[in-house]
Amino acid sequence: MTDIQAPHNERAAVTYALAAVMMWSTVATAFKIALEYLPPAQLLLWASFFSLLVLAAVVTVQKKWSLLSQLSPRQWSASLFYGALNPGLYYLLLFEAYDLLPAQEAQALNYTWALTLAFLSVPFLGQKLRRQDIWAGLICYGGVLVIATRGEVLSLQFGNLLGVTLALLSTLVWASYWILNTRDQREPVVGLMLNFAFAIPLLVAVNLWQGGLHIPQWQGLLSSVYIGVFEMGLAFVCWLQGMRLTKHTARISNLIFLSPFVSLVLIYTILDEPIFMSTLFGLAMILGGILLQQRKSSV
Repeated sequence: MTDIQAPHNERAAVTYALAAVMMWSTVATAFKIALEYLPPAQLLLWASFFSLLVLAAVVTVQKKWSLLSQLSPRQWSASLFYGALNPGLYYLLLFEAYDLLPAQEAQALNYTWALTLAFLSVPFLGQKLRRQDIWAGLICYGGVLVIATRGEVLSLQFGNLLGVTLALLSTLVWASYWILNTRDQREPVVGLMLNFAFAIPLLVAVNLWQGGLHIPQWQGLLSSVYIGVFEMGLAFVCWLQGMRLTKHTARISNLIFLSPFVSLVLIYTILDEPIFMSTLFGLAMILGGILLQQRKSSV
């Protein structure tokens, strides 16, 4: 079921990876605009629908529909579970956090998922916890505290504790999804498409439970198209393609650190949201902690 290894093409790999990074850099702004017109659950339902369409188009272009017939019953049932996590629970928590927090804070807190992944890999993947992982955690979550209290660390006066909690819970779900994904034998794009296909009925049920389904205003619908097509769909396809074409995965992976800074520029210019010094300082701590964690141990 896996593709034949593509020949390495570093220039193409960087192009695909940068395209993904640029798309991910716009999502904080897009989320906040969309949430002005749609509640989180409805935004997720509409965005998931458009993401499913674009992923189905990619599967068609890549001629991978035949892979569906090769899936085992267990893999079909696993698609429901994966879909409940991503896009289901992860984006519900994330959209709720964005609805409560300034865009700059929500997007900065979201980057702690990389460290959460490292810590969860210890009990679930049997990896060892190194001394630098502990230091990285202290630095990273120190940055979270700076952002959450908007610089008032000693007073512990949180700007919006519920929003911060939801943002951190979303990183836990996202990291858990990727740990489980290490055992997923489905072709990545096909698997992602199935996740959305199985998640949509669940999201319809959530929306009905919350009060029904409504056709959004054109602004909300257009925002949903953008989020579904680019952030949830094409960005992941481009990232997977970039990783597939490179033989320097670490170098390509580090391009993701461009995203938060581009995102802050867009938040400031498009949303007209003043950037707090606490956000900049806290984000620097979070990214510094992640970089420390990713360094190879000298032990």
